[in-house]
Amino acid sequence: MPRAERLLSLMQILRHHHYPISGMALASETEVSLRTLYRDIQALQNQGAPIVGEPGVGFLLRPGYTLPPLNFTDEEIEALVLGSRWVERRTDARLARAAREAQVKIRAVLPAARQAELELSSLSIIPVADPITDTIDLGTVRQALRQERKLKLHYTNEKGSSSRRIVWPVALGYLERLRVLAAWCELRKDFRHFRTDLITQITLLDERMPQRRADLQRTWKTTQGRNSLIDC
Repeated sequence: MPRAERLLSLMQILRHHHYPISGMALASETEVSLRTLYRDIQALQNQGAPIVGEPGVGFLLRPGYTLPPLNFTDEEIEALVLGSRWVERRTDARLARAAREAQVKIRAVLPAARQAELELSSLSIIPVADPITDTIDLGTVRQALRQERKLKLHYTNEKGSSSRRIVWPVALGYLERLRVLAAWCELRKDFRHFRTDLITQITLLDERMPQRRADLQRTWKTTQGRNSLIDC
């Protein structure tokens, strides 16, 4: 591959490792000789990349270093734009607005010629027929997930049965036509899945979940998380 692309690939590999990785492993992943790998490391360091380490010990990219979007490949930029367009058309109003703002930021750092290419991109998202809308603010759900706080739900299932639940949110799934909240339900003492369009009222509680969300999510994925998507 061209050297510029190889250096970018090397940076991406280093970003994914939190511990020193050997020169031999890096050379293997970038498909170059060990001698070339050392030259590439030196070139990146000369350009300001905070890579620490030495031959025989391994190399590590210091945390906090980010690549400017201008260094994305054409396909990576297309992937970001296509993904943001999907979010704009398939999610709630807050995320849609954030997706549009992200697209503006991506375009802002690109040369004029590449901005035009994105405007004329043939990659598009086909509208969904009869999308289901929510009456609650899904931003509240995402806040509960980030802060690991409990939610109080007023829920009416597809059969018309209503109930009030205190849940520990685990994940928010975005399907083509609707959204599903996966959570541990205190009433049922088990994981349950709630269609967000059937939640008539939602309250973010001050009380934090008694378990870390990461631990709950691991348990959910190995049990009911892979079963029926919607349950109550």
